[in-house]
Amino acid sequence: MNVIKHTRNIHEFELPDMKFQLAVLSDVHWDNPKCDRDKLKKDLEYCVKHEIPIFINGDLFCCMQGKGDPRRNKSDIRPEHNNARYLDSIVETAVEWWKPYAHLLTVIGYGNHETGIIKHQETDILARFVDLLNYQCKTNIQTGGYGGWLLFTREDKSRKLRVRAKYHHGSGGGGIVTKGAINLTRALEMYEDMDVFTMGHIHENWARNDMRETLVHSQAVGFVTNQKHIHSMITGTYKDEYADGFGGWHIERNAPVKILGGRILKIHFKPVNGKYISDLDSVTFPR
Repeated sequence: MNVIKHTRNIHEFELPDMKFQLAVLSDVHWDNPKCDRDKLKKDLEYCVKHEIPIFINGDLFCCMQGKGDPRRNKSDIRPEHNNARYLDSIVETAVEWWKPYAHLLTVIGYGNHETGIIKHQETDILARFVDLLNYQCKTNIQTGGYGGWLLFTREDKSRKLRVRAKYHHGSGGGGIVTKGAINLTRALEMYEDMDVFTMGHIHENWARNDMRETLVHSQAVGFVTNQKHIHSMITGTYKDEYADGFGGWHIERNAPVKILGGRILKIHFKPVNGKYISDLDSVTFPR
């Protein structure tokens, strides 16, 4: 599969087949001690076994324990990062840990944790990680944006089939009742051309389907109405902040247990009544 970079946050995936799967992860918080690396490794090994490419939609890193960070807490730093080269050690150890999966990584977007490091520490830890991993593994992993587009295209004889996915890391705090439903509804009104929308940030994990009526032009009969399927999903975290429910910031604000893990986006171009439609769905990783 070829990934083409059109702009700094628009990437095209040239699909080798009419069926395609993409693992969509976010909020990994890989360097945080609360990151469930066993769960993460299990999901990544599933991608290796089934040859599923991976997209990461922000907050691959946590990075809150640096000098001058008001959120820093000694209990939230891993021993291998507790040194005078805190950010450097995160990059170096992350590259070693992610090497077995580098060939599946495609695009990695920014989250608020990565942009926070740029703002307060004046270094781009995500770009440093991607550059070093590409150098050592001879891969072509791309950095994306906090928001951007993924285009999935498939050449079929004389036509080019296309699915447009809008990604945004996310904003706000979600809600214990709505679980981010308002964010998805807002996205439906903001991004006109999307077929898929995905966000993270609020550490929820679910998906929904919506339909929109559109007006299209047919050379045979002129203008006709069409029903457009839009698949929206929120990807979960790998940071288990609840644990046994004893205490901590997550417990003190009475936040619930979260479903850990990402989702697998499924795209299937299939013929229906003489034309191709894109069948869209997503599922959680096997438990």
